[in-house]
Amino acid sequence: MKRSLVWFRNDLRIHDNEALIKACQAREVLPLFCFDPRQFALTSFGFSKTGAHRLQFLLEAVIDLRSKLQTLGGDLIIRHGHPEEIIPELVEQFDIDLVFTSKEITRDEIEVENALKENLDTKLSFVWGSTLYHINDLPYGKEDIPKVFTSFRKGIEQHSRIRKEFEIPGKITLLAGIENENLPKHSTYGLSEPVYDERSALRFKGGESAALKRLDDYFWKGDHLKNYKFTRNGLLGAAYSSKFSPWLAFGCISPRRIFWEVGKYEEQRTKNVSTYWLIFELIWRDFFRFSAWKYGNKIFWPSGIQEKKRTWRHERGTFKKWAEGNTGIPFIDANMRELNATGYMSNRGRQNVASFLAQNLNIDWRMGAEYFESMLLDYDPCSNYGNWAYNSTVGHDPRNRYFNIINQAQKYDSNGDYVRLWIPELKNVPNEFIHEPQKMNPEQQTLFTVGIGKEYPNPMINLEESYEEIKARD
Repeated sequence: MKRSLVWFRNDLRIHDNEALIKACQAREVLPLFCFDPRQFALTSFGFSKTGAHRLQFLLEAVIDLRSKLQTLGGDLIIRHGHPEEIIPELVEQFDIDLVFTSKEITRDEIEVENALKENLDTKLSFVWGSTLYHINDLPYGKEDIPKVFTSFRKGIEQHSRIRKEFEIPGKITLLAGIENENLPKHSTYGLSEPVYDERSALRFKGGESAALKRLDDYFWKGDHLKNYKFTRNGLLGAAYSSKFSPWLAFGCISPRRIFWEVGKYEEQRTKNVSTYWLIFELIWRDFFRFSAWKYGNKIFWPSGIQEKKRTWRHERGTFKKWAEGNTGIPFIDANMRELNATGYMSNRGRQNVASFLAQNLNIDWRMGAEYFESMLLDYDPCSNYGNWAYNSTVGHDPRNRYFNIINQAQKYDSNGDYVRLWIPELKNVPNEFIHEPQKMNPEQQTLFTVGIGKEYPNPMINLEESYEEIKARD
């Protein structure tokens, strides 16, 4: 190879990046990132596919990747438009021998890949780098991937091994004579630049540098990994969970890097159920991605992979109360307000708000999934739609499961500190009423300076009655 092009997608890093390593075998390399306007269009229910928080994270990640490549002698070339049009033009203009990129697995990304393959013929080479276990190392064929996570996990743990990381390239010789384009602004896509909220659990910053710093802070400086299994359902602060998911979603950190770092931690600090549990969660991430490979577009169907018929509701007013955090159920509202303000929500919160929307309100789960797609820093289609379907009884768990919201609130926010942080209207409400403030009488509402139905809404539904309706469903 004289010249190669490496198209960065959701692999915004220089460590453990097979596409970059292979491209660097050429004498000259053109590293490319495309801002595809389709990623900023509207979803089927009318939400921006990429919201302001995730765009900010993406811009930071791209800037950091450019800096990393420059330290190796290269650069990151920016283009705006459709990759399947831009890349063939660059290939022809600069006489590129081969194009390397990471393989994606869901509908929108595959459509772009197919269009690019048609335009490039044999000059396109895909690599696999998004999962902990390599797709070629699975002990199953595509159609034999288990439907149940436990079976999947046991199979790969027994019969597959995790590969070593690819090394960082020693040097990049940038293809000469190519012009660069400017990064977009939020206003380019009709978005406002987000303002950092001091209540955020962590100041998330995009990029490989920030990802590796978070890894070091969580594992080594803070020594939090040893307690991960027992703190991961927390709601407040930076230390309760790893919070690697935004960087994993953009490929700023490799899941293999996390795995091998866990191994070092086990050798140098301690090995226990918590160190294993972080790997366990990475396997869940693999499970959703390989399930998306197996089931294809079924993961986006209202009936899910179960092909389960449910009559979903689509009332926009009801959905709006949920999305804005105005349901009158503090635990739900606090989580939604955190999401809207920061682009992040804990795993425990996600399960509860999803269960509430799809089960208690019987609103089409895909509306919630698309809203998360717009708002979440760590959105990736496989995990997002997999988890939403799971909590809506149309995914990998067909049981008519649901969460008792008040019980969950009392268990995971027993003192109400999380609710008070995100719902300042309730800051003076005592623990006795913090999760059900509507139970206060008028005198108590006056005493605690909140009017239910005024400063804070009454519950939009009777939870106990909705649980009975859920139980009565087929």
